[in-house]
Formats: sequence, structure tokens, C-alpha cells
Amino acid sequence: MEVILGNLLRAGVLLSAAVVLSGACIYLSHHAHEPADYRIFRGEPSEFRTIPGVIQSVINGRGRGLIQLGLLLLIATPIARVAFSIVGFAIERDRMYVAFTLIVLAILLYSLLGSGLGTHP
Repeated sequence: MEVILGNLLRAGVLLSAAVVLSGACIYLSHHAHEPADYRIFRGEPSEFRTIPGVIQSVINGRGRGLIQLGLLLLIATPIARVAFSIVGFAIERDRMYVAFTLIVLAILLYSLLGSGLGTHP
């Protein structure tokens, strides 16, 4: 099970890096010659503050959306590890660890989705 979990984490990080790199290439191909203006702070656009907004941006082929998706995949990688651990503990019939891991998964999901990232503004 440890080997599978290690491979899961490795695959998640590599997938995330590939998505961020492809998004960066698309973004730079469209915006490489724009001058940077550091005098005015511009926060993150509202479309990147929700998961549906990020997905819509990716569907529209925007590089920043792909970068955000890659970061979301990076965040989702340890969450997937926890979810897979629940399955592993259930197969081993270790109810106590299943219960603790379910609590950890609930906390992780609440911190991600309950923070407003998964909902519209």
C-alpha cells in the first residue's frame, strides 16, 4: 500500500507540474511582450476564485486557468492520498484508522470547499 500511495503522490505532482507548465507556455505565448506594470496592484480575477470559474477558464483555453488548475491538482494530490488511505484501511478492516482518516478527509474537504473556493462569489 505504501508503494501505491507513493506512486499516487508522484503522479499527482508530475501531472500538476505538466499542467502548470502547459498553462505557463500558453500564457507566455499570449502575453510575453506586454510590459509589466508594478505600480498598481491587481488582485486575482474573480473567475479564478472558484473551481467552476477555473474550469470555465480552462475550457476557454486561457493559460492562467491552466496554471490555476495545475495548482488545484497539486492541492488535490494529498487529499487523494487520504481518500485512498481510507480504502486501504477498510480493506485491512482497521475501523479505528478508517474513522480517523475520514475525519481528516472531512477537515481537508471543508477547508478547501468551505473556504469559498468551491462556491460562486
